[in-house]
Amino acid sequence: MSSAPTPFDVTGELPEGGTWVLEASAGTGKTYTIAALAVRYLAAGIPLSELMMVTFTRAATQELRERIRSKLAQAEAGLREALAGAYRPDDAVIDLLCRGNPEELQQRLRRIGRALADFDAATIATTHEFCGRMLDGLGVLDDPDPQVRQVEEVPELVREVAADLWLRKYATSAPTADGPPTMSWPEADEIARRAAEFDGPLAPDSAENRTRLGFVTALRSQLFERKRDRGLRTFEDLLTRLRDILCNPADPKLADEVAQRLSARFTHVLIDEFQDTDPVQWQVVEAAFIGRSTVVLIGDPKQAIYSFRGADVYAYLEAVGQPGVHVHTLERNYRSDPGLLAALDAVLGGAELGDPRIAVRPVLAHHPHNRLANLDAEHDAPFRLRVHPLPPPGESIPQVRRTLRPRITEDLVSDISALLQSGATIEIDGESRSLRASDVAVLVKSNALAESIRGALQAAGIPVVHAGATSVYGTREAKDWLTLLRALEQPRPGTIRLVALSSFVGWTLAELTEASETALNDLSARVRGWARVLARHGVAALMETMNAPTDDHPGLAARLLSEPGGERRLTDIRHIAQSLHAARSRDQLGVTALIEWLTERCQEAGGGDERTRRLDTDRDAVQVMTVHRSKGLEFPIVYLPDQWDRWLREAHEDTRPFTFHADGTRTLFLPGAAAERPDAYAEHRLEQAGEDLRLLYVALTRAQCQVVAWYAFNGSNTPRGALTRMLFRAGAAAPAQQYPTRVHPRELPQLQLPQLAVQELTAVHNPFPARVPDDPDTLQVRRFERSTDEEWRRTSYSGLTAATHQAQHGADDAVPAPVSDDELAASSDEVEVAADETAAPHAPAVDGLAAASPMAELPRGADFGTLVHTVYEHFDPAAADLRAELSRVAAETLLRLPSGELTATQLAEAMLPAVLTPLGPVADGLRLADIPAKDRLPELDFEYPLAGGDRPTARVLLRQVADLLRRHLAADDPLADYPDRLGDPELAEQVLRGFLIGSIDAVLRIPEEPTTAGNPAYRYLVVDYKTNWLGSLAPGAPLLLSHYTRAAMAEAMMAAHYPLQALLYAVALHRYLRWRQPGYDPGQHLGGVAYLFVRGMAGEDTPTVDGTPTGVFSWYPPAALVVELSDLLDGSSMEGAA
Repeated sequence: MSSAPTPFDVTGELPEGGTWVLEASAGTGKTYTIAALAVRYLAAGIPLSELMMVTFTRAATQELRERIRSKLAQAEAGLREALAGAYRPDDAVIDLLCRGNPEELQQRLRRIGRALADFDAATIATTHEFCGRMLDGLGVLDDPDPQVRQVEEVPELVREVAADLWLRKYATSAPTADGPPTMSWPEADEIARRAAEFDGPLAPDSAENRTRLGFVTALRSQLFERKRDRGLRTFEDLLTRLRDILCNPADPKLADEVAQRLSARFTHVLIDEFQDTDPVQWQVVEAAFIGRSTVVLIGDPKQAIYSFRGADVYAYLEAVGQPGVHVHTLERNYRSDPGLLAALDAVLGGAELGDPRIAVRPVLAHHPHNRLANLDAEHDAPFRLRVHPLPPPGESIPQVRRTLRPRITEDLVSDISALLQSGATIEIDGESRSLRASDVAVLVKSNALAESIRGALQAAGIPVVHAGATSVYGTREAKDWLTLLRALEQPRPGTIRLVALSSFVGWTLAELTEASETALNDLSARVRGWARVLARHGVAALMETMNAPTDDHPGLAARLLSEPGGERRLTDIRHIAQSLHAARSRDQLGVTALIEWLTERCQEAGGGDERTRRLDTDRDAVQVMTVHRSKGLEFPIVYLPDQWDRWLREAHEDTRPFTFHADGTRTLFLPGAAAERPDAYAEHRLEQAGEDLRLLYVALTRAQCQVVAWYAFNGSNTPRGALTRMLFRAGAAAPAQQYPTRVHPRELPQLQLPQLAVQELTAVHNPFPARVPDDPDTLQVRRFERSTDEEWRRTSYSGLTAATHQAQHGADDAVPAPVSDDELAASSDEVEVAADETAAPHAPAVDGLAAASPMAELPRGADFGTLVHTVYEHFDPAAADLRAELSRVAAETLLRLPSGELTATQLAEAMLPAVLTPLGPVADGLRLADIPAKDRLPELDFEYPLAGGDRPTARVLLRQVADLLRRHLAADDPLADYPDRLGDPELAEQVLRGFLIGSIDAVLRIPEEPTTAGNPAYRYLVVDYKTNWLGSLAPGAPLLLSHYTRAAMAEAMMAAHYPLQALLYAVALHRYLRWRQPGYDPGQHLGGVAYLFVRGMAGEDTPTVDGTPTGVFSWYPPAALVVELSDLLDGSSMEGAA
C-alpha cells in the first residue's frame, strides 16, 4: 500500500476494471459512497442484474438497500427536473448526473427508471446470502441437496458431538503419574467451541499436543457428518462450500468454470465494510472476481474490531497490498464538528493501530462550526477528560471494582444530569433545539458495566435505555418462563409456589410465607386456567389472558409497569413469549416440548438476532451500549467511562485456546503445549493490543459534537488501557503495550489545546435528577380521546361460525381467550353432524351403498381431520406407488400429530381409496391421482380485506350474503335452503369488517377444450377435504357409504355452514385468478367447488347416485354470485346495506 494514497472523488472518474480500494475513516461516508457509485454505474448503463453489492450484516444490508433506492429516486426526480429546466443542485452526484444534453439526460432517466422498477431483484446481500444464492445458481455444478435446512449456527450440535467424543475417549482415561487425565471436559468443551467456529490451521503440531489435535480433527469430521445426516447447513458452511469449489486444485476446470460464470453474471462488485472480512470470504472474492470483474472494496481498517466473530483485518491488508490495486482515501468527515476533530487529531493523529499499515490520517471537516451552544464553562470543551485523583506516593492504589468504577459511575451520572439541565442547545440540519437525553450515549466495553450504569442513571431519574447485545434467554424473565411452563405442565403445589415468586405473579417471599389457604387455592385455580388457555389457544392467547385485569388482579403488564424496571422486564417477557409462540406454531410443540425448547435456549444464551434483547422503550432517553454495538452509529455527545481500564489474565493463568498469525495465516493455538506457547502467546497479545486501540478509535469517533472520557490510575489495569497507551505514547506512531506511569494527564503536551479540557473529579456537584426538556411540569394521565372500531377484526370462516357451532355442541368451559392468527388460519372446521340414530340412511337402492366406509374404524374429531389434511397436502399424486407414497407421508406426519394407536400403514390404506375415487362431472371424472402436481395447488393461503380492510369504508353484514344467495340460487339447487340457515340470529348480524384469512385445501386445474387459437384452456376447482362422520354416533353403529349420498352431504353442508366457507373460498380464488390468469373470465374459469367427504369415498368401486359418486359433494355457485359477493365483501356494492 502506498504511504499516501490519493483522495477519492465520488464525482470523478468511475472505477472501471481491476480492483479499487477506498479506505475510509469514521464519518467519511462509506455507505453514501457505495450508494453513489451504484447509482452512477446504473446511470452509465451497467444493468442492475450485473451489479452486486455486499456487506457483512443484515442490518447493514437493509440500510444499504434503502440508501441506494433513495438515491435512485433522488436521481430520477433530479433528471426529470433537469429536463424541465427546473433542477436546483443540492447533491454533488445528482448534480453530475443532471449535466449533459437532453438526449444524455433522457437515456440516464430511462436507465434509472428501469433500475427502480426492477430494484426488488437487485443483488444487495450479506456475504453468506450471496454465497447461498450463488450455490443455488450453480445447480448441478454444486450437487445441491434440496432437503437441507439453513440455520445460523449449531452450538447444541457442537456440544453434543464434543460430549460424545470426550465420553468415548477421555472421560474414563486414568490419571497419569503426572496428574489428571490428559483433557478435562471443561477444556474439551472450550476447545470444541473455538474449533467449530474457526476454519483454519491448528498449532502446535507437537507430540504433547497430539491428543488435542486428534480431538479437533475428529470433532470437525463428525460435526460435518451429523450436519449432513440431519439435513443442516450453517452460514459458514455456505462460505466454505463455495470457497472449496472455487479453490479446488483437484478440479481446476470446474473452479475456472464456476468463477467465469460468477464474474460474467456480476461485472461490477461493490463490497462495503471490507475490514470485517475473513480469509475464507476474501478467498471467495479473490477467486471469483479479482482480475475478472471491476471490484470496489470500501472499508476502514481502523474500525476492525470483530476478531471475536472471525473477522481478520490481515485479510483486508493482504487484499490492499496486492500488485495493481488502486488505493484511495475518503478524506472529508461529515459527522464531527471541527473543534472535536482537532481534539481527536491531537489524541489519535498519526497513531498506528496494531499495524504500520493501519494509521490514523487527518480528515477535513465538512461542518463549518461547532453545533453545541449555550454550554457552561464546565461542559464547553469538545473533548473533556475527567481524571480521578491520583493517589499520593506511598498511599494504597484504589481498587477498580470497589472504588474506581463506582466513583466514575457516580461522576458520570452527575455530569449527564448537569448537562441536561444546563440549557445547552444543538443545531441539527440547520435548526437549533434544546439538548435531549437521546442526544447522549454512554459507550462501554461490557454489557455488565452497561447494565450497572443504566441502573445508576435510572435511579437518578434520568431516562435511559440499555441497547444491549445480551441474550434474552440469559435473563431472569427466561427463568420465570421456564418456571411457569413447568407449573402449567404439572400444576402441583410446589410448582405453583415457584410461580408465585416469579414475574408472572410477583409475590415476595414474605407474602408467600403468610399467604392463606384461600389465596393459595385462588392462585392454583388461576395457574390451572392459564394451563387450559395454553393447551387450547397457544402462547399469544396465554399472554393476553395474563395481561387482562380482573377484580382481584391488575393484569401482568399493568403490575410490571408500576414497578421499578418493569418496562425492561415486560419487554423481555413479551420477547420470549413471541419466540415461544413462533416455535409452537412452526413445530406444533406442546407444553413439554416448549419446556425442552426454552431450556436449550437458556443453556446457550448466545447470539443471534432473535435472541438479542430488545429496547425496552423508544422514548427520549440516554442510550447505553457497548462500543461494538455502537459501530456504524453516531451521537451528539459520547461518554466513555472505561477506556482507561484494561484487565488481562497473566500469561501463565490463561490456558484457553487463542488465535494468532503465523507467517500471515490466522492459526488456533490449542492449550497444553508449553514449549511452543510463549512466542505464540506474545503474538496473540500484540494483536489483541492492536484491536484495543481500534476499539478506542471507534468509541471516540462516534461523537458528533463532544466526547467525555475518564482516566483513573490503577497499577495493573491503567497501564494497559487503550486510552492510557494513546495519551502517553509521546508522539510515537506505535503505542507500547503498556505505560507504567503515574504522570497526570494535564502535564501531557498534546492535551494543551483549547478544544481539550482536563478536569479533576471532585465531590458530586449536582445530585439532583435531570429534568427532561419539554415535559409538562405536572404529570397527568393521558386521556384517550380517539374512537375504537370495535367491529373491526381479523377473522376466518371458523371465527364467523364459532358461535353457532358452540351452540350446537354446548358451551366450552375453557377460560375465554383471544384467538391467535395461527388459530384463525388453521382452526378445524370438522363439525360432526350425525344421522337420525333411530332410522337407516335415506338412500336409493344402488349397488354398493351398504358397503362400509374405508375409514369406519379410524378415529373421529378435529385432530384426526388435521392429520388427514396434512397427509393430503404433502403427498405426491403422481407417485408410481401411491400406497407407498401415502405411507411415507403418513409416517412423517404421525411423528408430529400422533393419533392413538393408529399406524402409518393403517392410515395410508384408509386414505388411498379417496385418491382413487372418480370425482364425477365436476372434474370430468378425473381422480385425485390423475391430476399432476403442476395442476394442483395445495393449501392456498389467503388474506383479503373486508369492507376496506385497514381503512374500512363500509359496514357489511352476513345477512346481506344470505340475500345475495336468495337472488342467485335456483330452486333446484341442492343448497337452495341455505340462505334461511344463514339467517340464524347468531350469524345474520355479524359485521364483516377487517380481514378474512384462510387456506383452501387445494385448487385443481381441470383441462378444457383448447381455444380456437389452439391455446390450452382450463377451469379451476376449489377442493376441501372433510373427515366428518355422518353416520350414527351410537356406540358400535356402522359407517356406510349410504351415509354419504348427495342429499345426506347437502344436509351436513348446511348444518355446518360449509356453503359459507365454499363461497368465501370461491371469492379468494376469484381474486387470485384476476391477478394470475391471463384473459380471466369468471364464467369460464370458475369451475365450482368439490367438498370431498373422504369417509364416503371407496375408490374405483365407489357407488354413483344420480351421476355423483358418494362422498363427493359438487356445487356450482353461479359466477355472477361469486363476483357480486366479492364486490359486497369489498364494500363496493352496498345495495341492501344496513
